[in-house]
Amino acid sequence: MPDDAPTLPIAQRHGRDLDAASPREHAGLTFWSERAAGHARRLAVAGDAGALEPFHGEVSAVDGTTLVRGPLDAANLAALRAALPNLTPTPLGTRTSAGFGDRLGLATPGHVDALRATGAEGRIAAIFAQQSMRENARTGRTPQEVVDDATAGAFVAGWRSPVGADADHLKSEGDVDLCLAAGYTMFTIDPGDHVADDADALAGADLQAAFEARPPWAALETDPADLLGRLRDQAIDLGDRPLRFAPGDLERAAVKYGGAIAHVVRLVRHLRAQAGPERAEVEVSVDETATPTSLAEHAYLALELSRLGVDWVSLAPRFVGAFEKGVDYIGDVATLAHDLRGHARVAEALGPYKLSLHSGSDKFAVYPIAAAATRGRVHLKTAGTSYLEALRVAGAVEPALLHDVVRLGLERFAEDVRSYHVSGRPEGVPDPDALPGSAILALLEQIDARQVLHVTFGSALARHGERLRAVLAEHEGAYRAALRRHFERHLAPFVAHAHPQEVAA
Repeated sequence: MPDDAPTLPIAQRHGRDLDAASPREHAGLTFWSERAAGHARRLAVAGDAGALEPFHGEVSAVDGTTLVRGPLDAANLAALRAALPNLTPTPLGTRTSAGFGDRLGLATPGHVDALRATGAEGRIAAIFAQQSMRENARTGRTPQEVVDDATAGAFVAGWRSPVGADADHLKSEGDVDLCLAAGYTMFTIDPGDHVADDADALAGADLQAAFEARPPWAALETDPADLLGRLRDQAIDLGDRPLRFAPGDLERAAVKYGGAIAHVVRLVRHLRAQAGPERAEVEVSVDETATPTSLAEHAYLALELSRLGVDWVSLAPRFVGAFEKGVDYIGDVATLAHDLRGHARVAEALGPYKLSLHSGSDKFAVYPIAAAATRGRVHLKTAGTSYLEALRVAGAVEPALLHDVVRLGLERFAEDVRSYHVSGRPEGVPDPDALPGSAILALLEQIDARQVLHVTFGSALARHGERLRAVLAEHEGAYRAALRRHFERHLAPFVAHAHPQEVAA
């Protein structure tokens, strides 16, 4: 029986409330998922008793084979990843890819549905386990729980292609260690705390003084004279033109990003002491900063990281305009298109590596131009929009719950927004009491309300998470359908430009 067979006889005969997409056979074992009590699911594995030892649960004899039915818990999911190699996260390289943050741990089947509906499965590499330490702190989930929930969702939905796992916005060696132990394979290093945004306003003697004094030259293993001597006259071929460093460019780039480079180098060297590129890949993110990354600054970052031995597969610059949470791009799209083309050419010339679109949720104006500019060498990163779609489903079937979440968001915004860059404000949110019943759903189309809800998810889950999960379990089909529709719009523009690099299964 081929590994991708849609149904298998033993699963058909003995599956109880079988998840239709899940049955598969690999290495002499048959696997499927089925509904257990209530809305819970369990794993069923049939085959030779000796090969089933890693799994635990109720054991029975079926058709001359052994059948184990057990919970989709951490131990069985670890055994499932070992048995089905495509469910074990792996580095994905520079292939077109998309990350699907999931704050509830319930969204992966809907993400799979969207990938299939757009023809993206096998063309766009998928990262279903993607969470930042900031998000983990607010959801109360561990990195291992994020990986386990993604494994369970991918298995239930019958995903057959490779997967990655993105430990997002890491800022410390401890974060790296925790996520490496949980099986993450993509490590997004966030040096934003070490970026000096004020460098853009420096000029003349002030810039020169800052250039000599502020970068951590020892950690950068260079000095001002050496940096200028190496790079001042360098020309980078962008295809249609050379990129040269104008007077002041290198000085400003070193002041702005020197500390960030030193931080990235420290964390990547720590990672590489434990895991090579075949086990873990690196993304560098400087997107959560106040000022855009110029092409010269991008080139400086890439040249210096390369000199210091850092290897990376994707980089997230701070693009022009605003990539804010939960809403479309804010800014002039033509200017962004020009900026994206320039950054893509720098990445091609000095890599090649992917450009990464952070806060990529709902940026429908951006996707076509980003896919074309990068020719598919791009990573799309989404997160909170799946949570907002969960609120949409909840508001349709239990409007009182969405009313409660909105009121709490308005109360908690001032505290919860501190680590986010958004322009939405509570005073711009229509009065929820003036939107009775399901009329409250209108707020999910309103910019201020979307951003208030987006950044207060931790408070909402702490108070209403159990109610929300119960509603979504009761209306699982509606949640999957909402996610499929929503993410088809995200993924479709990238399919035609998908980069063809093969990914090992």
